[in-house]
Amino acid sequence: MTSLHSKPLALKNVTVTDSFWRTEQELVRTAVIPYQWNALNDNVPGAAPSYCMHNFKAAAAQNKRKDTQGNAFVPPKYTFRGFEALPEDPANPDPDKFYGFVFQDTDFSKWVEAVGYSLAHHPDPALEQTADQAVDIVCAAQLDNGYLDTCYILNGMDRAFTNLRDHHELYCLGHLVEGAVAYYQGTGKDKLLKAACRFADYVDERFGRKPGQLRGYPGHEIAEMALVRLYEVTGEQRYLDLAEYFVTERGRQPYIFDIQADENAKRDADANYKPNTDPNRYAYHQANKPATEQDEAVGHAVRAGYFYSGLADVARLTDDQDLADAAERLWRNIVDKKLYVTGG
Repeated sequence: MTSLHSKPLALKNVTVTDSFWRTEQELVRTAVIPYQWNALNDNVPGAAPSYCMHNFKAAAAQNKRKDTQGNAFVPPKYTFRGFEALPEDPANPDPDKFYGFVFQDTDFSKWVEAVGYSLAHHPDPALEQTADQAVDIVCAAQLDNGYLDTCYILNGMDRAFTNLRDHHELYCLGHLVEGAVAYYQGTGKDKLLKAACRFADYVDERFGRKPGQLRGYPGHEIAEMALVRLYEVTGEQRYLDLAEYFVTERGRQPYIFDIQADENAKRDADANYKPNTDPNRYAYHQANKPATEQDEAVGHAVRAGYFYSGLADVARLTDDQDLADAAERLWRNIVDKKLYVTGG
């Protein structure tokens, strides 16, 4: 890589003057962001419901019941309701149940990230008030220990982090962090940032190589690059250390995805379960081998883009030349052999 010491520009210091992109920015500000807010609240006629804000409100209500009932409160026991859970009666969803995809929380995170980018250059008191109210709802859904993923909060925390390959909890963390950092940089408000830090702190306690910690990493990447952003905003070394752990643990054997699949099959008494023995079974997740041994960009392109960005960030901040070389190889492989005129 040309330099391990570059860093991103501050959001407020970047102004787009190109007429095409300025027009697109204005379209996002005046039309897309308001439309998306309606979509998050299932208020777009004819569009499939998101259930995103529904889920946060349901989790907040559950937290309130817990606070009111005290020791009498019985938390939900985990029930798997599918990768996408939909109400039996679409016109009357249960106010206490989780709906949507397992990663549905990220609809909010991506929206508030866009809001933060927009507010950085275009102050809008009405939009900021709407976002603040949304942040209040999201923060009310957070558990006392910092965990914040409504899919497991509502479906049962007893199985949290037991399906890292498919269930996107660390992906939800990553997008929450990205949204929280952008909103903080755009407005100076840190309520969501503090919530993201609490979730990251909880993950930092749970994951790692110390005795009793889970030797796991995200199934769908983004936490790696997001934790670097959190480190750069807060100065907290543990966030960079956690990002480095996720980057360097990925692809090591025995595969955590195999271990968890075996455990879940036993837990669920799944008589049809057969271990996957394909040697390239986790290429889709960029987890078939450690990053420093990878020389070809493979698998799911969005996951790969997130992971390689986090890989480059960690290399940049830790002066790890092996990681930097890996990032360079993978980048050159994309640009030289896998990038098309369309940008795809």
